[in-house]
Amino acid sequence: MNIIPLHSCDEFIAGDHTRLREILHPDKAPLALGYSLAHASLDPGVTSVLHRLATSEVYYILKGRGKVEIDGKTREVGVGDTIYIAPSSTQRITCLGPEILEFLCIVDPAWQAEDEEIL
Repeated sequence: MNIIPLHSCDEFIAGDHTRLREILHPDKAPLALGYSLAHASLDPGVTSVLHRLATSEVYYILKGRGKVEIDGKTREVGVGDTIYIAPSSTQRITCLGPEILEFLCIVDPAWQAEDEEIL
């Protein structure tokens, strides 16, 4: 059994400028995974940097309100919303505040630096 407390995952600033905690990644633990799972957060008023992944990504909103932009189309999102981002789509997300925007990021296949392009 593997239980990973979020506070045990180191926080860092990702290439898109979100605060990230990588929870699961097949390169970092001997787990039979094909995807990676991370917890992301943005402060009120902050927008992540426009970027794209060669792989698919899913965001699941845990807390707060945001505005997601995918391939130039925008939509407001909130708690309980799931956003699918197709491979090679340009994307960014903004925290609309007043509270922190928190969301899970699932990347399949697992996130690799060479699969991400910061625009």
